[in-house]
Amino acid sequence: MIPLAHTLTVCWVALVFCFPAVLATDWIDYPSAGYATMTHYTLPENYIAACGCTADSTHYPTAAMSQMAYGSSTAYGPGCGRCFNLSLINTFTSDPPFYPPQDERSSVVVKVTDLCPLGGNGWCSATANKPNAGGAYINFDLAWPSSSISDNFFPSNDFGVWNISYQEVNCTQDWEGGKVAAALGSIPDGGSVCCPANPSGNDTCPSYSDANGIP
Repeated sequence: MIPLAHTLTVCWVALVFCFPAVLATDWIDYPSAGYATMTHYTLPENYIAACGCTADSTHYPTAAMSQMAYGSSTAYGPGCGRCFNLSLINTFTSDPPFYPPQDERSSVVVKVTDLCPLGGNGWCSATANKPNAGGAYINFDLAWPSSSISDNFFPSNDFGVWNISYQEVNCTQDWEGGKVAAALGSIPDGGSVCCPANPSGNDTCPSYSDANGIP
């Protein structure tokens, strides 16, 4: 995703003219593979999250993506529908850090269906110019506990925050729900949803907030 600046037209009625006011929002242009932090949150089964993906998508592994990598401050963004293989490396907040044995380092392929909002110094607060507290520019907020992910996904203890590696993958080939028609696509809800089955090229979601002049 290429950093963009979006504009909002401001009209001063008393002066009877309008001009564009620039809202400088630079989205994070991240590589297809790299390192990130991972937290987890509770997403109710069949819940329709920010992208507007189908309710059945929640029956398979999903995650929210930090706002500036997701590409919109509300509704859908370019991150919607993308799939990533997330692999645990070590804990961040424990002292000392916990490094699980290599054969116990869990990984999971998730589909991005939700937005993790920017705010304060939280794990989803990274911007193009400043990483989060873990030094990462992306945070994946895993929907967990989940019927689709083992209760033992986090070895020893979940510890709250993990350093991970990520790799973007093909949804229809690698995501558990990739061949289940009901789990793919978005709900029929006009113009406020976008969840491609396997986004690439022209079917990548635009930024809803950019398109609607929302900071």
